[in-house]
Amino acid sequence: MTTYISEIDVSLNDAEEQNLRKRGFKQLPGNLNKGAGENCIYLWYKEGPTAITKIQVTFNDGMTAGLNNAGYKKINKDLNAGAGCSSVYLWSYQGSGEFDTPIVEIDVTTDANNEAAKFGPGWERMACDLNRKAGGAWIHIWVKRENPNYICDITATDFYESDTEMFENHYIRVDEDTNRGAGGSDIFIWYRQTTDPKRALNDLEVSISDKEAREYQQQHYTKVNVNLNDGTRGNQVYLWYKKKGSSIPIQTIALLLTKALVDKYRKAGLTVIEKSLNVGNDGHIEYLCVYQ
Repeated sequence: MTTYISEIDVSLNDAEEQNLRKRGFKQLPGNLNKGAGENCIYLWYKEGPTAITKIQVTFNDGMTAGLNNAGYKKINKDLNAGAGCSSVYLWSYQGSGEFDTPIVEIDVTTDANNEAAKFGPGWERMACDLNRKAGGAWIHIWVKRENPNYICDITATDFYESDTEMFENHYIRVDEDTNRGAGGSDIFIWYRQTTDPKRALNDLEVSISDKEAREYQQQHYTKVNVNLNDGTRGNQVYLWYKKKGSSIPIQTIALLLTKALVDKYRKAGLTVIEKSLNVGNDGHIEYLCVYQ
């Protein structure tokens, strides 16, 4: 019988570790609080016949309502416990249908310098650093699916009221605010996946000026009509995509929040669009990366 990742949980102390082990969970190596707090926090998983198909992260209250309404299950254990900063929680969903492919492996990286090479074997990196605003190591969860997946739809939102509809329509939220540190609206990129490479997007670009926007329009890119820099003093920033830009389908995307890893990501085969989504303001550097 085929088994999948069917449950995930988190331990915050030795007693919880023992309890999860007795219940048949397996522990992933890698302290989710590495370098940030006193607590040793670990991710656990259990395998079974019913698959988790999506995992999301929240780091503020606004991000939670849509997940609750869409039937996601919250793991009510703060991944930043003991670090003295904003709370970070995991959520999971067991879906079915063309946009929900079972997760068969899950992993954690705790060293940003070694994470880029992991994109090659079919892994997807979750956007949110689990040590978000806590300092310490950059911690990311990774998932691998039963079959290769490709991005077939991409959009963005600048208000939380649409989250329920997005989740119910099987979109995955890229759980990092494109306005991080810049003020303005809370803005998130979303995408939907398919196992059919013929339906996939083949090209993504970012415009940070009117001139670039005109050029992409002339090249027949489709514009995502949400300014990723809305409400700040910065440039207007837009996402553009094509479904026939090249013969290579896009497998996954990532947000890179440091210049220091650009070369490592490129050497690993990712296209790094070196235009910060926070250009023109004092916010965090954010580069969109594409893996094909």
